[in-house]
Amino acid sequence: MTDVSQRTDTQVPEKRRPGVHRRLFALIRNTWRTLTSMGTALVLLFLLALAAIPGALLPQRSLNESKVDEYLAAHPTMGPWLDRLQAFDVFSSFWFTAIYVLLFISLVGCLTPRLIEHVRSLRAVPVAAPRNLRRLPKHHAEQVDGDPAELAQTMTRRLKGWRTVTRRQDEVTEISAEKGYLREFGNIVFHFSLLGLLVAVAAGKLFGYEGNVIVIADGGPGFCTASPAAFDSFRAGNTVDGTSLNPMCLRVNNFEADYLPSGQALSFAADIDYQAGDDLTNNTWRPYRLEVNHPLRIGGDRVYLQGRGYAPSFTVTFPDGQTRSQTIQWRPEEQITFLSSGVVRIDPPAGTYPDPDERRKNQIAIQGLFAPTKQLDGTLLSSSFPALNDPAVAVDIYRGDTGLDTGRPQSLFSLDPRLIGQNRLTKVARVNLEEGQETRLDDGTTVRFDGAKPFVNLQVSHDPAQIWVLVFALSMMAGLLVSLVVRRRRVWVRIEPSGAGTVSVEFGGLARTDNSGWGDEFERLTERLLEGCEVPAKEKADQ
Repeated sequence: MTDVSQRTDTQVPEKRRPGVHRRLFALIRNTWRTLTSMGTALVLLFLLALAAIPGALLPQRSLNESKVDEYLAAHPTMGPWLDRLQAFDVFSSFWFTAIYVLLFISLVGCLTPRLIEHVRSLRAVPVAAPRNLRRLPKHHAEQVDGDPAELAQTMTRRLKGWRTVTRRQDEVTEISAEKGYLREFGNIVFHFSLLGLLVAVAAGKLFGYEGNVIVIADGGPGFCTASPAAFDSFRAGNTVDGTSLNPMCLRVNNFEADYLPSGQALSFAADIDYQAGDDLTNNTWRPYRLEVNHPLRIGGDRVYLQGRGYAPSFTVTFPDGQTRSQTIQWRPEEQITFLSSGVVRIDPPAGTYPDPDERRKNQIAIQGLFAPTKQLDGTLLSSSFPALNDPAVAVDIYRGDTGLDTGRPQSLFSLDPRLIGQNRLTKVARVNLEEGQETRLDDGTTVRFDGAKPFVNLQVSHDPAQIWVLVFALSMMAGLLVSLVVRRRRVWVRIEPSGAGTVSVEFGGLARTDNSGWGDEFERLTERLLEGCEVPAKEKADQ
């Protein structure tokens, strides 16, 4: 015999530690299970909503790059840090995309097993009755006259809308019934529709584009969507290179707005003409009344009326008698009265100053405020109403180099302060002008205010997945409604003979989801199933 006590520690087999690949596999498996849990999906959905907040509070480059530049100039300390964090490009940032992709993966991994399990449950038959029905939350027992087989057939027929199965063992007949399968189906439809909505939105961002352009409502040339350069701002999807835009042309004839006495806009609309398809080759214009929330739809594109304002007109007459006129949009500073600010840069006509340096020194810049309905406090101009009732301007007139040919980008609504600081632009007049009034400068140049015309901000949007966004949004609401209305219920009926011509009927009920109202529903169900059944004469006498 071998003496166990004499075995050394080296003779005892050691438990082998799992290899690196096993630990790595376990880590990946646990990470996947955590990522594809419903709790993680809800957290990611909350994070996605939270991540969208900066996109709503801060200006975005894809929508208005000038606003971003103004924000950076106004916040020199915090602005650059926000820019590094892509706070001005939220919806294309790496962190927003990461949350979006993780939510997509989480939903796919979470919903696929649930769908498989639901399909299995649809094919499965209701479970057999518990041994003791009295332990169920709802229970009812009664003695009635009748034949067990006939009573079972009658009750099965009355359980219309329930999935039923009848089981017989010796003299006992059991009926298992269940309903409410649509609840889980509605829940799955809701979550898969959410998944589809995310895919549709992502597809729209990949294959869609949005362009904004300001058009003066004077029946002028308007604009054509030949290339992104035709827009004031353009946001293209990752797969859009700008060479496959749907061709169309638009011009705005006039703009109408109705205001309340307080100055609040009641409604506004623009009468436009457009060309698309064969109209471009035939030079045929089609009229359309463009209103808010009533876009023009052309070849998959939608044209929205988004904003409006005013474009003052100025005519400059140079000392040799030649004139230059310009009408350009100014930015509304007050959204109620539409007091606006802006600048007009005018280059002298050819021949007025043959020498290029002399011509550059005699460019005219007009900067100031425009009021559609003037209100004067001494010489201080403000606006009392947004309609174009009594237009006036308060402007500073500069002469010198306006930077038109420097190649350096400038703000459309303000002069470059560096040009003024370097004395390349010199202020020569400050004046208030009403429509039709003019002022004369020291060299004989006259500047006349000719009035103003309204302008509109149009957005051309192309989203090939828009119809799918609507479909998935509607199916989400339908699935949510079904999951809230439909309730999962289980009922068992046990029928067995209890004497000559009498039958013992025992009911048990269980609410698998919502228990509210289940007591009354169970009582109504038992009454319907026992309807027409006679109580034995002995029990009648006892009663």
